[in-house]
Amino acid sequence: MGNSGFWASPTGWATLTVLQIAAILVWLLLSLAFLLLADRKIWAGVQMRKGPNVVGPFGLFQSFADLIKFVLKEIVIPSGANKAVFLLAPVVSFTLAFGAWAVMPLAPGWVVANINVGVLYLFAISSLGVYGIVMGGWASNSKYPFLGSLRSAAQMVSYEVSIGFVIITVVILAGSLNLQTIVEKQAGWFWHWNVFGGGGLRHLPAALVMVPMAVVFFVSALAETNRPPFDLPEAESELVAGYQVEYSSTPYLLFMIGEYANIVLMCAFISVLFFGGWQAPFPTSFTASWNPTAASFFGFLWFFSKIIFFFFLVAMAKAIVPRYRYDQLMRLGWKVFLPISIGAVVLIGGWREFGPG
Repeated sequence: MGNSGFWASPTGWATLTVLQIAAILVWLLLSLAFLLLADRKIWAGVQMRKGPNVVGPFGLFQSFADLIKFVLKEIVIPSGANKAVFLLAPVVSFTLAFGAWAVMPLAPGWVVANINVGVLYLFAISSLGVYGIVMGGWASNSKYPFLGSLRSAAQMVSYEVSIGFVIITVVILAGSLNLQTIVEKQAGWFWHWNVFGGGGLRHLPAALVMVPMAVVFFVSALAETNRPPFDLPEAESELVAGYQVEYSSTPYLLFMIGEYANIVLMCAFISVLFFGGWQAPFPTSFTASWNPTAASFFGFLWFFSKIIFFFFLVAMAKAIVPRYRYDQLMRLGWKVFLPISIGAVVLIGGWREFGPG
């Protein structure tokens, strides 16, 4: 069997898929290490202090030092905890956070599973993410973690509703649930992006609806991932650190990696849905003469730069916006975002049906 024949065989296909998954995992873990450092540096900069700057040049190895520290520390399990569920909870959070990346298109052709219902898959995986937190809070057999997990369940379910309706507006514009197709339809100048109506200058009036929808999605993503100003499930001043207060060492590390993987996923998701994914803000017909790998890498650089931009906004929200009270959090989700997103679905549906086509 020739080389091309091997890759076409079931064994070759399985090998290629495993290599793709390993490549995405390595890239994602390395990205998380430096994005976590950037998060701490941005927070320090806003507070006019230096932040991590000792381990390695400019503190670049701080995240790796933290990794070694967590791995080498002793795992402490409370005597009254349900040990099996206690240890399973962070594994569930970690696995779901990374499993969601299977359908995320990083560049033209760079996707592990190019399924036609990629949007539904991502929505389903993000909905399951609450289970790890609820399991961790309940299995700890402690009041503060349990309260934190209940808060998380309530706020994640609340904001998933508005996120779902926001996603529907994008699906109506793109006419597809396939993330690769959604990105491909935003090719050309930046006014072809869904945030500006997704159809060029004649679709620009739809931006009056889609720009607010991008803002609603971004704010809801903060609540969905328990990020400030919506970090009520782990509010240190109220719950002593919330659902993961009884965790230490590697289980705690898995929770934190899962949380940051979800944050980066939401940054990637908003880039794909509203801001063109790997598409540059200008036509890239000149890449047609390039090597396909080079052209794909060019797209990947644009995609990664958008992720970094939205992560910067997430970090700035943490640094400058005070934490919401819990009643304010719920009021925003149910009384503001939900009606707005439902109205947007109606308006975009009408625009798609009766607009310029």
